[in-house]
Amino acid sequence: MVVMQVVRFQFPDVATVSSQDLAFQLANDPSAPVMIDTREPREYAVSHLPGALNLTTVEAIEKEGIAKDRPLVVYCTVGYRSAYLARELNAAGYGQVANLDGSIIQWHNQGNRLLAQGELVQKVHPYDKTWGLLLNPNDRSDGTPK
Repeated sequence: MVVMQVVRFQFPDVATVSSQDLAFQLANDPSAPVMIDTREPREYAVSHLPGALNLTTVEAIEKEGIAKDRPLVVYCTVGYRSAYLARELNAAGYGQVANLDGSIIQWHNQGNRLLAQGELVQKVHPYDKTWGLLLNPNDRSDGTPK
């Protein structure tokens, strides 16, 4: 996806992790890293990565009590909002932050699992119609949770 290159170009200081590498990590050690979904609650309600917390600010992450030395993976729809938060987390002293390359759309398009209310789902909230074009039409949510 071209958008992945744009995000990497605009946030060269933010580390990334691929969907393949993250899926491997989660399959072998689901307790690390801490997954942080930076999207709005209405987007998170439609679907999210297994185990992800819906936290959109540094303050919310600090309030959650997540240690600054814990590995974190942040994601959003395509990676822009999460890269921005990753940069803020780095500035706040979180030392092991990675942005999920391509975020939830890339994760889903590569066949990885998504959950909503503890159940497997196939739909993704696309944020807007433009990002929705990156999904199979059957996988685009109209914004309504399962």
